[in-house]
Amino acid sequence: MQTLGFMLQPNLRSSPTPYTPYPTPQFIIPSMLTIALPKGALLNESIQIFQKIGLDFSAFLDSKNRQLQITDPTNQAKALLVRATDVPVYVEYGQAQLGIAGYDVLLEKSPDVANLIDLKFGYCRMSVAVPADSPYQSPLDIPHHGKVASKFVNCAKDYFRRLDIPVEIIPLYGSVELGPITGMSEAIVDLVSTGRTLRENGLVEIDELFASSARLIAHPLSYRLNRDQIFYWVEKLREATTSMAKV
Repeated sequence: MQTLGFMLQPNLRSSPTPYTPYPTPQFIIPSMLTIALPKGALLNESIQIFQKIGLDFSAFLDSKNRQLQITDPTNQAKALLVRATDVPVYVEYGQAQLGIAGYDVLLEKSPDVANLIDLKFGYCRMSVAVPADSPYQSPLDIPHHGKVASKFVNCAKDYFRRLDIPVEIIPLYGSVELGPITGMSEAIVDLVSTGRTLRENGLVEIDELFASSARLIAHPLSYRLNRDQIFYWVEKLREATTSMAKV
């Protein structure tokens, strides 16, 4: 599989240039740091990395737990357990100062958040796939006004717009692989981890849009003002990520 020479770029704020923060104004009452954690595939490793910096939200992993908000036993932070696609929303609107979101979600949603750290887990890729017996061996082969199924509608639209190929993007939020299997679409754009699901459904990748991994994001204003000691926790997470990468 060959890529076509470009990767999608997010419309995100990069980490602001480091600077020495001003002292917290006395009239600002410090509050507890709030972190948005994603349900699903990223949850276990998200909890593990926070445990490495002294914050324990493992109660979310208890099968008997029904709480969606818990406080760390040290009372330094609380966490919200939210749908993965909602993490940037909680951060953007200031209900959480920090969050963990997949790069794919950030590209799809283009939230107004600060993208601070690649946490080096949750690796996958966004790919174009077609049936193994398809005559389309490259995205450039897909006919104009062909149909492409995807739950990542904005990523797919942007990709084909860059290729200058007018296609119809069909939004599907379940088993996207059924699009070409049933003849509804010529191709799909979807996340791929091991590729097993594609192979079991007779599909093959023909291009990669971008690689994805878990990212630490922050509310931009809270980060710039160092509210709730965000700088401290961000640096702790940066150090934990670096140490984990060396293992």
